Amino acid sequence: MIGAIIGDIVGSRFERHNHKSKDFRLFDKRCRPTDDSIMSLAVAKAILESGDDIGSLSENAVFWMQKLGRIYRNAGYGRTFISWIMTDDPKPYCSYGNGAAMRVSPCGFAADSIEEAKELSSMVTKVSHDHPEGMKGAEAIAVAVYLAKTGTCKEDLKKYIEENYYDLDFSIDDIRETYRFDVSCQGSVPVALEAFFESVDFEDAIRLAISVGGDSDTIAAMAGSVAEAYYGVPEDIVYGAIDFLDSRQMEILYSFEKKYPSKVADESGQASVSMFDVLDETAQSE
Repeated sequence: MIGAIIGDIVGSRFERHNHKSKDFRLFDKRCRPTDDSIMSLAVAKAILESGDDIGSLSENAVFWMQKLGRIYRNAGYGRTFISWIMTDDPKPYCSYGNGAAMRVSPCGFAADSIEEAKELSSMVTKVSHDHPEGMKGAEAIAVAVYLAKTGTCKEDLKKYIEENYYDLDFSIDDIRETYRFDVSCQGSVPVALEAFFESVDFEDAIRLAISVGGDSDTIAAMAGSVAEAYYGVPEDIVYGAIDFLDSRQMEILYSFEKKYPSKVADESGQASVSMFDVLDETAQSE
C-alpha cells in the first residue's frame, strides 16, 4: 500500500502544476499526503477491522473513509465526495471518478486470489463510486496489484488487463504532450497502468506517471501501487515518504504491513526484507 502513498506524496505538488518530464526531485517541502493517501489508509483500516468477516467490509469502509476524511478535512477531496464524507447517511452517487481506483490497492495486497481481489474491490468501491466505469477502474488496479505481488510477468499481466479492462495501445511518450487533467477512471487508470508497464523499477514508474501530467498525484498513486507489488520499494524512498506521515497514519500503515507485508527492494533490485521490517525498525528507533 505504501507505493500508492509514495506516488501521492511525490505527485502532490504537481497536480495543478504539471511537470512534463521525468527529471525532478522526488520529495521536497511542498509535498504532502492528499486524499489518495488518506482514503487508501481508510480502506486498509477497514480491511484490518473486517478480518475474515468480508460481509462487514463495506460498512467498515464507509466508517473509516468518513472518520479519516473528517479528521483530514483539507486533504483535497472532490466536491461531491466531501459531501459524502460529511453526510450522516452516505449513499453511492454513480461516480466514475478515479477516487475509486486511487484507494483500492490494499485490496490487492490483502487478497489471496484474483477472485478475492475483485470482491474486496467491489465491497469498498460500490459504497460511493458505483458507476460501471468506477467499479472497473478500481477492480483493474486491485487485480493488477494482486497479479504483480504473486509474480505474474509483465507480459501476462498486461495481457490480462487488455483482455478484461482497457486497451493500452499507446505509450507515455505518445500522449505526454497532449494529455490533460482527467479525473475519470477511464481517462486516468489506463495511463497509470501504462506508466507501470513501461517502467524499469519502482522509482521509474513514479517518474513516468508524473511526467505525463494531468491528475499527477492520483496517476502516480495508482502506478505506484502496482509498481510496489511488482518491484518492491527502495528503502531510501520509504524513509523519504514516511517523514510526511503523522503518527495516526503510520499506525495504520504499520498494522497493515504487519499483516500483509510487501517488499522492500535493495540496491540490486532484489527484495531482501519486508516493508514491515523497515517500518518496525523505524518505530523502534524513535
